[in-house]
Amino acid sequence: MSAFSESALERKLSELSNSQQSVQTLSLWLIHHRKHSPLIVTVWERELRKAKPNRKLTFLYLANDVIQNSKRKGPEFTKDFAPVIVEAFKHDLRSETDESCKKHLGRVLSIWEERSVYENDVLEQLRQALYGEKNPRKRTYDQIKIEDNCSTQSSPGDPPQTADLIRALQELENAASGDAAVHQRIASLPIEVQDVSLLNRITDKDSGEQLSKMVDDACMLLADYNGRLAAEIDDRKQLTRMLSDFLRCQKEVLTEKEQTLEVRDFVVVVLSLVFLS
Repeated sequence: MSAFSESALERKLSELSNSQQSVQTLSLWLIHHRKHSPLIVTVWERELRKAKPNRKLTFLYLANDVIQNSKRKGPEFTKDFAPVIVEAFKHDLRSETDESCKKHLGRVLSIWEERSVYENDVLEQLRQALYGEKNPRKRTYDQIKIEDNCSTQSSPGDPPQTADLIRALQELENAASGDAAVHQRIASLPIEVQDVSLLNRITDKDSGEQLSKMVDDACMLLADYNGRLAAEIDDRKQLTRMLSDFLRCQKEVLTEKEQTLEVRDFVVVVLSLVFLS
């Protein structure tokens, strides 16, 4: 990957577009240079304020991608974005009057809430920036009371609706671990990028630059795939919690029905004895 510098970062931010590929490509570059996290966040905030209104939301998408996909490598970006992210949300809301901007920012906030990206005080500030103080906190699936064949008594976590469970299972059908096309691309990487002993094949500047480009392309492919796998792990953990709550609910319903049947059978026996007597 290209070397890091403040001017290089400014240039890349100026070239950032709203496409997923553009956001992910720059996100991977930033994560690769995460040791410069404080400077990256400073430049990001400065360029966000200078950007045209129709590009400001893209800066938030970039921050979200960096924060989400860097968590397993270290807490640098999550920590360094924390002091500026609330004002960034407010700045976007002031600059963009389109209601869809608020909707998109709300989606980002929902993800951060569900995955506990930030502490509650930061999340609360973001909620207030988006919805105002009187807006209730957005509830996740395990905070919503479901009354579909389930007991109304309080429990450690209320179960998800069947439709939500099915949707979560269907989404995992297209998960990164099952992406055969990417598996094939990784398997087809040139042997030169896998075996360091082949470095002695470099005989001139051109062959060195060619190998460097191949290595950069391979690093980008693998970093992107690792990011997708990290997101899949989070999704599978959430699905595990959903399944656990769902099964617990079904067991409670089964126990309740069994107790009802036992009472009914007892009543039948008592009535039979009464009539026979």
